[in-house]
Amino acid sequence: MQSPYPPRPPYPPLPAPSGESDRDLVARLAGADDARHHAVALLLARHWRAARDYAIVCLASAGPAAPLVATAAFHQVLGRMAGGAVGGALRPHLLVAVRDTVRAWAADDGTCAALPELRRPTGGRGLRATKPGTPERRQLAERAFRALPGASQCLLWHTEVEVEPINIPAGLLGIAPATATAALEQVREQFRAGCVRAHRELAPTKECRFYNRLLDIPMRRGGALLPDVRQHLTVCPYCRHAADTIGRFEGGLDLLLAETVLGWGARRYLDSRPGRGAAEELPHTPAPEAVRPGAGGRHRTGSGSGSGAAAVRPCSPASH
Repeated sequence: MQSPYPPRPPYPPLPAPSGESDRDLVARLAGADDARHHAVALLLARHWRAARDYAIVCLASAGPAAPLVATAAFHQVLGRMAGGAVGGALRPHLLVAVRDTVRAWAADDGTCAALPELRRPTGGRGLRATKPGTPERRQLAERAFRALPGASQCLLWHTEVEVEPINIPAGLLGIAPATATAALEQVREQFRAGCVRAHRELAPTKECRFYNRLLDIPMRRGGALLPDVRQHLTVCPYCRHAADTIGRFEGGLDLLLAETVLGWGARRYLDSRPGRGAAEELPHTPAPEAVRPGAGGRHRTGSGSGSGAAAVRPCSPASH
């Protein structure tokens, strides 16, 4: 029997550049109907597939509940952003809302009766049974990521986790790809410095604070930790988690970010990203009809995309 869904390429076509950043579009959500519909359509075109994919990860099912979860997450996040209640990059906020929606729905018997997919032990039921919040081993990274400006969060997430070319986050930010490229290494360094600073500021003992730089500097230079530092790590889980976090900057930053922001299903979400060569094995779930965009799931700008918007400033105050 022929599939009712048209075949999709492994890396779907990108919408044409609009020159409008996510931030510009979010600002339009509080405007007149035409502006709001335009903004919602473009934001869905850019972020719907990722929300749908993570809903499938959280549910362990590609059934009808996944688009419902993604739609609910969009309503929550865009509503909060339109009201100015939350800042930061849109994609991480949206994915967290997907996870939290599955957790909340799985805790409600009536919702589970209507959507039996929520009862899957490897999906909603399993997620409900886990402890909410960031895993202890990723709390330093969480503090550092939240302290980053929204533009820096966007650059890190879309290059490291989504593995998208630099023109994708540049388009989401409304800046030139060359500007984004120049800022990216500074953003990585800012995130690393934030993790090292969080280790020092939250250290439970003076000994932990003493070992702060002795963890960072050898790893940065590719050398071995001093024997007394290695001994300390055998008895101190706090510094052991810090060493693992800092070590991820030399390889594994994608998983560090995914585990920090998402927790549940982080590796499966990474594996689902088209930028990693993930095949389209599941039928495409269309966006809601009321605001269904006509283009695929990501935004692209050419090398000449608008540089008139404010450039990324990695050292600006946190906006999260």
